[in-house]
Amino acid sequence: MRRPFCKAVATATVGACLVVGSTTPLLAQRKTLEQKVDSVLQLMTLEEKAGQLNQYTGDAVTGPAVNDPTKLEQIRSGRVGSMLNIRGAQRTRELQAEALKSRLKIPLLFGLDVIHGYQTTFPIPLGEAASWDMTAIRQSAHIAAVEAAAAGQHWTFAPMVDIARDPRWGRVMEGAGEDPYLGSQIARARVLGFQGEKIGATDAVLACAKHFAGYGAAQAGRDYHTVDLSRRLLWEVYLPPFKAALDAGAATFMNAFNELDGIPSTGNRYLQRDILKGQWKFQGFVVSDWGSIGEMVNHGFAKDNADAGRLALLAGSDMDMESRSYVNSLPALVKSGQVPEELVNDAVRRILRKKFELGLFQNPNRFSDVAREKKLVGAPEHRQIARDVARKSIVLLKNEGNVLPLDKKTKRIALIGPLGSSKLNHAGFWAVNYDSTGYVSVLEGLQNKFGKQANIQYARGCGIKGESQAGFAEAVKTAQDADVVVMAVGEAYDMSGEAKSRTDIGLPGQQEALIKAVVATGKPVVVLMMAGRPLTFNWTAEHAPAILYTWWLGSEAGNAIADVLTGDYNPAGKLPMTFPRSLGQVPIFYAAKNTGRPSSGDKDVLYKSAYIDQTNRPQYAFGHGLSYTKFTYGNLKLSTTQLGAGQSLTVSCTLTNAGKTAGEEVVQLYLRDLVASVTRPIMELKDFQKVQLKPGETKTLTFTITSDKLSFYNQDMQWTTEPGEFRLMLGSASDDIRLDSKFELLK
Repeated sequence: MRRPFCKAVATATVGACLVVGSTTPLLAQRKTLEQKVDSVLQLMTLEEKAGQLNQYTGDAVTGPAVNDPTKLEQIRSGRVGSMLNIRGAQRTRELQAEALKSRLKIPLLFGLDVIHGYQTTFPIPLGEAASWDMTAIRQSAHIAAVEAAAAGQHWTFAPMVDIARDPRWGRVMEGAGEDPYLGSQIARARVLGFQGEKIGATDAVLACAKHFAGYGAAQAGRDYHTVDLSRRLLWEVYLPPFKAALDAGAATFMNAFNELDGIPSTGNRYLQRDILKGQWKFQGFVVSDWGSIGEMVNHGFAKDNADAGRLALLAGSDMDMESRSYVNSLPALVKSGQVPEELVNDAVRRILRKKFELGLFQNPNRFSDVAREKKLVGAPEHRQIARDVARKSIVLLKNEGNVLPLDKKTKRIALIGPLGSSKLNHAGFWAVNYDSTGYVSVLEGLQNKFGKQANIQYARGCGIKGESQAGFAEAVKTAQDADVVVMAVGEAYDMSGEAKSRTDIGLPGQQEALIKAVVATGKPVVVLMMAGRPLTFNWTAEHAPAILYTWWLGSEAGNAIADVLTGDYNPAGKLPMTFPRSLGQVPIFYAAKNTGRPSSGDKDVLYKSAYIDQTNRPQYAFGHGLSYTKFTYGNLKLSTTQLGAGQSLTVSCTLTNAGKTAGEEVVQLYLRDLVASVTRPIMELKDFQKVQLKPGETKTLTFTITSDKLSFYNQDMQWTTEPGEFRLMLGSASDDIRLDSKFELLK
């Protein structure tokens, strides 16, 4: 029989009733975290346990609005454990006060999609990935956490660590691109940035690695679509960034909308219980994606919401985001014996544990500090860092004739294109701040940079979408009257992101026709491509002399772009995804298999793995990115050419800045296992270093190759190494290898 509540509080718990200002007894202070969690758990009814596993949306920020007039009453009765889309210190305090009216006074956990900044907006994650700068990426996530935490948030639904090799899928903008090694490094950096040194610090939030797992391999690049992966591809490509996030301490995971091997991820025991909570020993909790538990009915995997709740809980999904399957069904499922209460208790423990670690039982409002919010959200120093991260994210795709950098003495500049004066589009998808006054346009950036010494004329030319060319004549005239032309083209912010899959990834509307018309004037043209995914723009790639891929760069976009255009910052970004020439090449990625009939070139296509109407080569390869200076590689040395089992290999080379401008180079190390018991990719990124050099400066770089970098899953899906020969490649991009050698792994 359950003990009377007041007596239980006096003797057993440190939290439930002590959140209302009472002094924690010394005995309770000495309790371990697990004792504290259990002391609360033993007081809970089945209905209250189900409530802790139930997450509701509040104010509509992301996802569809849910109008439920009983929501407050459910919070007061302990039937809600977490809320998302509640913004601001004052608002979170108000709702927390409602939760403290419940019988056990268990505080709410507030979550929000803080994907690339809170008030201060940073480049979209795919853009940040192009920086290949883990310090900058970690700092970006940290500032997002500082601002979000000051505004009452405890938890962000980031980072998305899905590997994505199909640019039709709109959510590529939210991830780190196509490569599991680079993706793993970025996953680690972002988790450490969000969570800081310790969970519970008021300048940090809980991270959430998503979407577990395989979501980035959605068939046809269509959001929410089926995924069909071999176990090998799952383990070798799609799981490593999740493991890196876990090893970095990610507090939570989010499961995925897709099915895997015929089983929806939300109800997939293999993913959640066998791998995540079993082999990987994950101690945090798993939250469903929005409504994904209930959506198992649509999959044809569950007959109704109650059945979906049963399947999800048994599979290891701990918190139900907005399908209401748990809160409405779990108590009856437990009482009927269909769901063991032990599994419900485990899920509740995982959530209570995080609430204790955050310090919410001691002070439910410790993150909801109005004064701190006013001081930190959108702080000027945060914008300076956002500007630096934005510059680092820009990729110089082409620079024929050294059109760039622009001479600061240039007198007449034409800015042309539908994104030239735009502010809001720089926010990108999944921004929290959509107030256009918080963004710097390209026009403003150029005006800030050149001041009154240059005459900057703007002509829109055409819309982002649509077929009208009515503005072409004005744009051409503006270009003809200028010394140099800067063209700002690309996607609108809502053309890439969740539910933004596209069958045509070309430059939208009449924008490439506008570029043709302006290039025909003979003026030097610099094209700024702004987008959330790789686009195809073959004519522009061939004919425009200079191209910068600027993604969506956030609050300081215009200033960052002006810094790069003028050479105040030398671009060093490298592509984290392959850019196709046409949709017919998709999916396309650098780490492909050789096949039994590899093509050796554009003319070697007959009965080879090739196209008869186009080259296999991409428009721009993974790792591509130019600089305003030139880097030379030399003096490749290997500590040995025969590596024994358990030994490591040291690789060194020199990198020289052979130009006249200081700059950064990302030196990329690739390996190829030439013969193995299962076929291996033609090359795999295994390490990289970002190095800054002054003009004429040379540095010696050292890499260490351990057995882990040579390992793979064999025919029995065992992680192992095999003796044999390896090719080692060092270069500036996956298609720009400067140094190579071979070594042998001995038995």
